Amino acid sequence: MNVNKPFDSTPPSGSTTPPTHMVRKRMKDLFVAQSAKPVGLAEVNLAHLTPFQRVLLVTDGTVTRSIEAYTLSPVEVVVLDQEKQTLPTPHVWLELPAGAEIVARQVVLQTRSKGGELPIIHTYATSLIATQRLPQVIKEGLEIDGEGLGGLLRRGGLETRRDLLWCGLEHLEAVPEAIGHLEGEPFLSRTYRIVSDKEPLMLINERFPLALTEK
Repeated sequence: MNVNKPFDSTPPSGSTTPPTHMVRKRMKDLFVAQSAKPVGLAEVNLAHLTPFQRVLLVTDGTVTRSIEAYTLSPVEVVVLDQEKQTLPTPHVWLELPAGAEIVARQVVLQTRSKGGELPIIHTYATSLIATQRLPQVIKEGLEIDGEGLGGLLRRGGLETRRDLLWCGLEHLEAVPEAIGHLEGEPFLSRTYRIVSDKEPLMLINERFPLALTEK
């Protein structure tokens, strides 16, 4: 499944479809399971997003690098929670049976304001990780605070791809204490999985506070 299609906005010969309409369709087509998005996740109107929001939505690289390039500030990865769990039922997107062990992880990506006061939260991310499919160096890296999953995968030398699954807009009513000030606020949300050698390694949901990314 190749999700890394270039955004060619040139309409086919003889087509009367506006280029902007075609680009929007190409962007939406990148999400291969949009029809399976969770209930409560509203559709995204791409025309209402800023250029940076659209980059965050469709990037197939690490979000950390995109945020650092945009803010010109180093991003801190703060692990809020990480625990081993056992799947009660088969997991479709990780392709794991009931009873398989996974790691559930919650992090925020943040930068520091110039005044050094409260950190600026750019992303709240939750992940389900099939640790049995990971090299030992990555398993050990999960126990180290301050490194994102993208950095761990690079360090592990794995060749991976990202399958963008669905995206949307949502309001979070229950959030970790670290981002309690964002409770009830709108978030731009996307979910994707990381695959290596035809096996899903991780299912990741990233949420970006609209009030911040629209600036």
